This record gives sequence, C-alpha cells and structure tokens, in this order.
Amino acid sequence: MTTTYTPEIGTPGWFELVTTDQDGARKFYGSLFDWTPVDTPLPDGSSYTVFKLDGRDVAACYTMMADQRELGIPVHWGVYFRVEDCDAAVARVLAVGGKVLAEPFEVMSLLRMAVVSDPEGAVFCLSQPRSHPGVAAFREFGSVLWVELATRDIKRAEKFYGAVLPWTFSDHDAAPEVYRVYSVNGTGYGGMLQMDEQWAGIPTRWSIYVHVADIDATVAKAQALGASVMIPVFMAPGVGRIAVLKDPAGGKFNLIDTAGMS
Repeated sequence: MTTTYTPEIGTPGWFELVTTDQDGARKFYGSLFDWTPVDTPLPDGSSYTVFKLDGRDVAACYTMMADQRELGIPVHWGVYFRVEDCDAAVARVLAVGGKVLAEPFEVMSLLRMAVVSDPEGAVFCLSQPRSHPGVAAFREFGSVLWVELATRDIKRAEKFYGAVLPWTFSDHDAAPEVYRVYSVNGTGYGGMLQMDEQWAGIPTRWSIYVHVADIDATVAKAQALGASVMIPVFMAPGVGRIAVLKDPAGGKFNLIDTAGMS
C-alpha cells in the first residue's frame, strides 16, 4: 500500500534542483528514479517542475534565474527545512551568526519561505507550509533518505543549527571520522560530515542521498543517461553502499543502498 509522508517541524521538507537545463533534468531524473515530472506554468512564462513518485510529490526543479547565473551559483540541489514560523526562524538565524539571502516571502498560497546561510556559507531554505505540506515520500526507494551537511567546523555548525531548528545531536559510532547525526523527536534525518584537507577548495554545502535498491545498476543507468561518477560505489560501515554522481548539467547528488544493513 502506498503511504503518504508528512514532514515534521525541523525536518527536511522539500528538495529542489536549480538547473540550467530543466528539460534535461525532467528526462534524466524521470528516467533514473521513475519520477513523473509535472509542470506548473509561472507568471513569467517559465515553469516549475514537481517530480512525483507513485503520485506523491518527492522533489522539484526549476531553471536557474539570471541573477543566480550572474552570481556564479552552480547547478545544485537545495534543501528546505520545515519550520512553524518562518519569520521567527530567520530571526534565530541572524541571532546566531547566519545570513539572510532572501527575506521571508509568500509563494502563492503554498508556503512562506526564506533563503539563508549558516556561518560558513552553506545555503538552505526555511519553509512554513500553507496549503502544501512538503514532500509526500521520504526514505523509501526512489526518494530522499538522508540529508547531509559537509562542514569544516562541526561544533560551530551544531551550535548554529541547534539554535535555529529543534535538533538533537549524536555521534555516528560506525563512521571512520567525525560525523554527527541530527535528529528530531528521536529520529535521525541526516548528518554533519567533517571536511578535511581532501576537501580543499570545495565550499561547505548541503546534499541529498536518494535511496535505491541496487546501487550498481542505478549508477550504470545514470551513466547511460549522461551522468558522471564523482566517487565510485563504496561501503560506508554501518550505513550501506554509497556513490556520488553529477547529473548531465552538473547537479551533484548521492545514491545510497542500505541492503543488508539492520
């Protein structure tokens, strides 16, 4: 039976690809994950694509705006965290050293949102739902399973996000390096990865992991569709098998296969 997921306050609630090739993204992700793209026309003549998994909203994409291109913003997957009061959450961001890139605004009747960054510059969105609750599929095959921050200062990140969102933190005992899991009401939704010298020149960022049943087959399919492999499949102890890919337009995402994990 198909179930509908509803994001809790403080959890990742929406995933959005900002791309330079929206039509290519529709075809690539639609084919790779069996997502059905549904377009909504926008007043400026463009469209917003919502990807559906078995009829449920699972992610979205839109064409990068001209001002984003001028700022040199790369193609990327953005993450929205659900909050009860967007304006109050923005005030908390500012109080603990973050920045506001887009002040709170209404997106039609769907949500109230803001674009912010943490003290290291990792960008994310805050979402206060109106008529749209957010993703309706999470953790199952073909949907996002995990949402991760790569940071050079885990302690500062933990202090920041713990003040902005209702998170608790714990160590990931199986991780070979420093890794912190963030949880809401006792359930883990993602983690914080400590960046080291191997990450030189790479900015701090949020990223998504899509849950797949057969990672080797999915990587092969992605390559056939034009993706490139940034990090080949490897085993993450106590977690599963992971690979890092880049879609044909340059959008980075992770795959995770948890087969055999308890």
